[in-house]
Amino acid sequence: EAPFIAKKAKAGQFIILRIDEYGERMPLTIADTDPKKGSVTIIFQIVGQTTMILSKLNEGDALLDFVGPLGAATELDGVKKACVIGGGVGCAIAYPSAKALFKNGAKVDVIAGFRNKDIVILEDEFKNVCDNLYITTDDGSYGRHGMVTKVIEDLVAEGKTYTKCVSIGPMIMMKFCCLTTQKLGIPTIVSMNPIMVDGTGMCGACRVIVGDEVKFACVDGPEFDGHLIDWNLAMQRQQMYKTEEGRALLKQREGDTHHGGCGNCGGDK
Repeated sequence: EAPFIAKKAKAGQFIILRIDEYGERMPLTIADTDPKKGSVTIIFQIVGQTTMILSKLNEGDALLDFVGPLGAATELDGVKKACVIGGGVGCAIAYPSAKALFKNGAKVDVIAGFRNKDIVILEDEFKNVCDNLYITTDDGSYGRHGMVTKVIEDLVAEGKTYTKCVSIGPMIMMKFCCLTTQKLGIPTIVSMNPIMVDGTGMCGACRVIVGDEVKFACVDGPEFDGHLIDWNLAMQRQQMYKTEEGRALLKQREGDTHHGGCGNCGGDK
């Protein structure tokens, strides 16, 4: 229950939550809102202590902090034919974009990729906000067997055209989606929410090169032109950031551009 956020939030924006005074700050994309009920929906995967505690909360429990909406909304005005591609938990981020496009009168095809049938999410929700839903699984246990990139290639080969693609999921998936859509001539938006940590630009985790510029997903995005991102550098940096030694090396290499907030706050300490 967060009525003020529910009234203001738009597709692509995120919140930051904190369970209690000792809890970490965790940015999560807003999966859905109900302004009438004043509710905000978030979807998360259990990967650490905070998400484990979050999963054990019951109806009626409260969070200490739930702040938002943050970040820039997805630019969807004027889009007539869209392909929305989600991968795994990234489908929770792709869903509000599909919903907004469909509500605006665009023709929307959704391609949702998962490892297997057991982890398919939001199938019914997507069906209500798109013209066609194509589900793929890596092992072929449900939907089409194979990668999401093959589906969009097949759809274009069949004569479909798109004026915009929105791709959200693991970094490697977004990279190959962008390589595919660039080849097909489809402008593509991606969300760099998966690499956000602090959500304020102070930790330097979500630093990316977009074109020739340094950007930070949390304060400049989280969405960018996927065709302009240096994907190889972004994925290499994501791996380095996981260790203390890697963070120290990145800070030394990047100097004053290491942070996206004040630039010299020591927010990564």
